[in-house]
Amino acid sequence: MGITTTLPDPVAAHPELKWLQPVHAKGKEQLDAIGWPGRKTEYWLHTPITEALEKLPQTGGTDELPDLESLTAISNLDALKVIFVDGKFKPELSSDLSQYDCLSLVSQLDEGQQASFLQRINQTFDQALNAKDHIGAWQNLSMLSDGLVLQLPAKEKLEQPLHLIFIASQASCIDAPATRVICDLANGASAQVIEHYISLPGAEGSFFNQLTEIDLAQDAHLNHYRLGLEEDSSVSLTAVHVSLGQNANYDGFNIGFGGACKRNDLVIHHQQNGSHCELKGIYLPRGNEHIDYHTCLEHRVPECTSNEVFRGIMADKSTAVFNGRIHIHQDAQKTLAELSNRNLLVSPDAKIYTKPELEIYADDVRCAHGATVAELDEQARYYLQSRGINRKDAETILSFAFINELIDQIDLEPVAEHLRPLINEHFAKTLQQTGA
Repeated sequence: MGITTTLPDPVAAHPELKWLQPVHAKGKEQLDAIGWPGRKTEYWLHTPITEALEKLPQTGGTDELPDLESLTAISNLDALKVIFVDGKFKPELSSDLSQYDCLSLVSQLDEGQQASFLQRINQTFDQALNAKDHIGAWQNLSMLSDGLVLQLPAKEKLEQPLHLIFIASQASCIDAPATRVICDLANGASAQVIEHYISLPGAEGSFFNQLTEIDLAQDAHLNHYRLGLEEDSSVSLTAVHVSLGQNANYDGFNIGFGGACKRNDLVIHHQQNGSHCELKGIYLPRGNEHIDYHTCLEHRVPECTSNEVFRGIMADKSTAVFNGRIHIHQDAQKTLAELSNRNLLVSPDAKIYTKPELEIYADDVRCAHGATVAELDEQARYYLQSRGINRKDAETILSFAFINELIDQIDLEPVAEHLRPLINEHFAKTLQQTGA
């Protein structure tokens, strides 16, 4: 069985999206030309996305949504909440956006905004993407149904964090509606954005396809949190593409709990001098889950800095992939770029494919990269057990300590406090399943 690229037309079910037909057609044209990656496709070498999509059930889920308020709430977080369920905006579950001129829903753009949106998408795909590598981005384009546009004027600060919640309530396949988020911050503007992914317990075999485009102008600053907390049977293709202006600052944090197959592409473009990128990530697959982070830091101009740190803990028979690339272009003199990837295997059957890359064409730079793979420290575990802590709790403590440094660096404290108990519960369930 192969994946067909003869996709349904999103406009058929939503006539109001007729203006998006040109980009739907462009996405489908590229999908037909490229084809879905196979086992020998280099950029997808260890991630069997085609097989995962073929195994998705076509039906299933829940007709009635549970209490989404409790499911999506982050305690002590005063935020603007925007909820999409199965790719469709849910105004009754979201904050009132009418008083915010800087926020617009893709499905509700007026004629002038539609033209600007189409122009923006065409520029992005013509300039920033390698078509064969970013199949998920073209899939997103072909099924784009809704999303959010944040356009923050110069020197403005979005006082409340923007909490975007994407929920899957039913099984789906590649014809599921796709969402797009665009964040444009003008000179000196600043904001905090949270992307929160959840699949409901009844949504066995859900599919997420979401892409975020970020453009930070001179001196703009964005804190960006991506929480991939879907169920273990979910499949997802998500991506973030960032363009940094002069002295702009992007601080990104990512966490993924794994799934049947999850792929995250993060591409950062240093377009003007003085920009800085902090990119952090945690991945925690278990069971037979698979998670893949592909990152690319494009240093195109002089005097830019980046610091990238990813840590993973693999349990049971899970698999993780980390491919981190730093590309220093010829004109990017006086670049400072560092990449660290550390991994912990808590099962002899778990796997990690890690590949840090440096590609340097400038001579006046300071760059470093490294990757490690290890097991739990037996001496540390013995020490904890000798103090009366049972083996399961000792392994939970050691696992949490391995990633806690990155949690502590989260600037938005309610997000950190929300993640800590979820991570502890995740570790406890993992050890319970393994009989530790």
